[in-house]
Amino acid sequence: MKIVIFGASGKTGTLLTDQALTKGHQVTVYVRRPGSVVQQHPNLKFVTGKLNDTAKLKEAISGADACFSTLGGGSLTKHAPEIISGIKTICTIMETEGVHRFIYLSSIGVGESKYYMAPFIRFLITDLILRVPFADHNINEQTIIQSKLKWTIARPCSLTDGPLTSDIHHGSGETMLKGNPKISRANVASFMLEQLADERYVRQGVWLYE
Repeated sequence: MKIVIFGASGKTGTLLTDQALTKGHQVTVYVRRPGSVVQQHPNLKFVTGKLNDTAKLKEAISGADACFSTLGGGSLTKHAPEIISGIKTICTIMETEGVHRFIYLSSIGVGESKYYMAPFIRFLITDLILRVPFADHNINEQTIIQSKLKWTIARPCSLTDGPLTSDIHHGSGETMLKGNPKISRANVASFMLEQLADERYVRQGVWLYE
């Protein structure tokens, strides 16, 4: 498939790009700066632009089968308005270009999933430590949910740099997580890619942990 990855220079985005290329996909990565993604591959294409550059975004998205976002702000205390407006623009262009499948990386604790966490963990993580980035994700999720796209929102628990395994728990129904479960970025990337061939979670938010 032809896929577009936003946020390919981040830890999860790098793994997502590597796994997609290994699986034979044609991958376009949208980057702000040349050289921010170090992978080289015959099936890898680079489009350089900012998230408010509609012409460049259209160049990247047009003709794709699906788009992925692993975008996230780089601060715990400052909002990322460029990403918020960028997600809106991406959704609009996808609708216009007829690219329907969008897989977005969020986090457990965003949206209704905050109530799946133990009370103390919920207070510590969602109300204190990650309050600002989660607020941004909440806005982005609502933008995606209100779109006409066939979206899936991945909400992993605490991310680690562990290996790729087959031991993943996931679901879209209400649950109660015990303690502070974790999941490797490699497993998150793998799950996101699997959604290309699995419509079980179309227009649903999915919790993930190991």
